[in-house]
Amino acid sequence: MTAPDPGSSPAVEPHAPELAEKAARLRVAVIGGGVAGLVAAESIAAIGAHATVFEAQDRAGGAVRAGEADGIVFDAGAESFAVRGGHVRALLAEFGLDDRVVSPEPGGAWVAGIPGGAAPLPRGGLLGIPANPFAEDVRRVIGWSGTWRAWLDRLLPPLTIGHDHSLGRLVRKRMGARVLDRLVAPVSTGVYSAHPDDIDVDVAAPSLNAALTRAGSLSGAVAEITGGSGKAPGAAVQGLTGGMSGFVDALIARIELLGSEVRTDAQVEALERDDLGWTVRLAEQEQEQEQEQEQEQEQEQDGVVADGLGTEPADGLARFDAVIVAADEPTARRLLAPHVPELAAVAGGASPRIEIVTLVLDAPELAVAPRGSGVLTVPGSHAAKALTHSTAKWAWLRERAGNRQVVRVSFGSAGEEPATAALDDEAAASLALAEASALLGVELSAAQLRGSHRARFVQAQPSAVRGAAERRTEAADAISAVPGVGATGAWLSGTGLAQVVPHAKEEAERIRHALLWG
Repeated sequence: MTAPDPGSSPAVEPHAPELAEKAARLRVAVIGGGVAGLVAAESIAAIGAHATVFEAQDRAGGAVRAGEADGIVFDAGAESFAVRGGHVRALLAEFGLDDRVVSPEPGGAWVAGIPGGAAPLPRGGLLGIPANPFAEDVRRVIGWSGTWRAWLDRLLPPLTIGHDHSLGRLVRKRMGARVLDRLVAPVSTGVYSAHPDDIDVDVAAPSLNAALTRAGSLSGAVAEITGGSGKAPGAAVQGLTGGMSGFVDALIARIELLGSEVRTDAQVEALERDDLGWTVRLAEQEQEQEQEQEQEQEQEQDGVVADGLGTEPADGLARFDAVIVAADEPTARRLLAPHVPELAAVAGGASPRIEIVTLVLDAPELAVAPRGSGVLTVPGSHAAKALTHSTAKWAWLRERAGNRQVVRVSFGSAGEEPATAALDDEAAASLALAEASALLGVELSAAQLRGSHRARFVQAQPSAVRGAAERRTEAADAISAVPGVGATGAWLSGTGLAQVVPHAKEEAERIRHALLWG
């Protein structure tokens, strides 16, 4: 894919000439080439300093990646960004990508795994909680008995949710099991990869507590927040024509335009620090050093004096003034452990394993989008947790696909291995095809499968999980207390580009300010 024009290079911040000269001499290592690492590197490079991104994989971008099957390029990972805060959109505009920003088609989602098979996900809700349990689309999912039980919410006294109450317990107490299991759980596992019992209400829906107190009921609080629109403030998402990988292309192009670099296939084994700065030790260099040490031992045994090989950084390996770790949580903790010992006292977050199998189908019967833009599942009812009918959701992809249909099937959630984990690619595609048939209510045969693509992810613990916010704060405090060290990424910022992008920019700003004025 051709990288978009990154636009003109931003001016160096208005420092005095001596600060500009100082910035030009600074070197910062960024460990991890996901969006967080690329944004941090671009922010460092923007002041005239040199940033080197080390990415272990053969491609940068992390969860934002393109896939290809049957000649069609599509989003194989993150396909959109939340518009809240405006941070992502502002960066896209800076890169000249504003004209490629698009909104999804208004197809709506369905929920599967209920009596009758599937039904449209009711509108007018928040996290699956209905504003009106008597609405026809709500009754279709939870039945009359579920509706009457949910109505009791109006008779219960209002309460303060507080930090000790999970979303699951709140909904179960006020509206009953059917609302929880058939409406809230599919949304929670589909969006957060976590059960509602583990979701912190104050994080997932910050205004719900106060609205419940004012309205006197949970359904009334949802109606107040959504205004009957069916979407909570900040819930809207947008994507890019051609796929979100265009964002990654633009970040890399800008970094290189500013004189910095992105190195792929560069797995960092260790970070070392001395009086002269930081050294990044790559896995291949560790192997070379081990070989050199073995040679030294052999020479000593043979009476030959060793020449000190391996005591200095490998040839071509520069020292850095600071390091920003933007890797996944397990890697970040391993690299930071020798330098931020206090981090060991901060509990780690569970990281769900997710797999997305994208199918390209010769299935004209799907052109009418029989079940909207996608399907969420009641936990335990299907092997897949969700399905996205991509050619129904994104007009640009529908145009590229022509008569073909593109469908994404997602597997895996917190505490649950993906059903595809032990399968080879062919078997994973067959399972995804069977799940697509069941979730879309259309019999799809192997003969209709034109191609498939499989992507694996280790997702950071969702920010809405109870206790996650406190753990992130403790970890960030421990890291920021050590000079010359920064860290960013979804495990510290929360998941989603709307949280990752501003956090990465803020952390880069903290590091560059310390280097220039510290």
